Amino acid sequence: MHLSAWATAGLVLAALAAGLVDAVAGGSGVIAVPALLAAGLPPHLALGTNKAQGVFGTCASTLRYARAGLLDPRRARVTFPAGLAGSLCGAALVLLVPPSTLRPMVLVLLIAVAVALALRPSAPTATATPTAILTPTSTATPTATPTSPSTWARRAPRLAAAAVALLLGAYDGFFGPGAGTFLILAFAFLFDLPLQRASADAKPVNFASNLAALALFSARGAVLWEVALPMAAAQFAGGWLGAHLAVRGGDRLVRALVLLVVLALVAKLATDMVRAAH
Repeated sequence: MHLSAWATAGLVLAALAAGLVDAVAGGSGVIAVPALLAAGLPPHLALGTNKAQGVFGTCASTLRYARAGLLDPRRARVTFPAGLAGSLCGAALVLLVPPSTLRPMVLVLLIAVAVALALRPSAPTATATPTAILTPTSTATPTATPTSPSTWARRAPRLAAAAVALLLGAYDGFFGPGAGTFLILAFAFLFDLPLQRASADAKPVNFASNLAALALFSARGAVLWEVALPMAAAQFAGGWLGAHLAVRGGDRLVRALVLLVVLALVAKLATDMVRAAH
């Protein structure tokens, strides 16, 4: 399949925007997948090409957050492999259960997290290098955690982080919409992190999940590389820029963008449900 230069240029711009938004709030698929479908790609090629270019955006944002000292490397060491395994398991489940069965449940969850996020007290901006968040016996007080995490997360932080990554990695491999946003919210509420730092900790899981999905789509020949590669370059630039803006803008910017992405996802899923009903 071949696209015109104009169509490819439009997809490159969409990838830049998707990478920027995803680095801050997740939800790049809300921009990239509809753009690929509008360009004329069949659904399987659109999904595979989206994962191929999305890998580069999550890689860039992961590197930028790590450089800023907002990414907890100890958490990433358990969430990356868990996210990879979860995504592979989720992709295997697609053969057994129609992903559309999740749409109403995800819609309700998105509305619930939007309300919870809107009511959540603001947290101070995280700028220091992550402290011993993953060490239950540590006496250090993380500067980015305004209150104590949940009891389960405090007693078994590595297990809690791995469970979140495995579960939402599987969701991403199985269904996908809002996976990055759910990761941010899960880390924020479970570990009581500012959204800025939660977004940083979500990125290794996004990266792992995209890698697993890319391997599967590529093995099935479902990636249009002549489109994916220029989009990947734009995604990388957008991911780096988005993470940079999140680092500079702090919790307030991340909160605003996460809420916008959640509302966009709610609108998209509701529209899909109405179309499927007719």
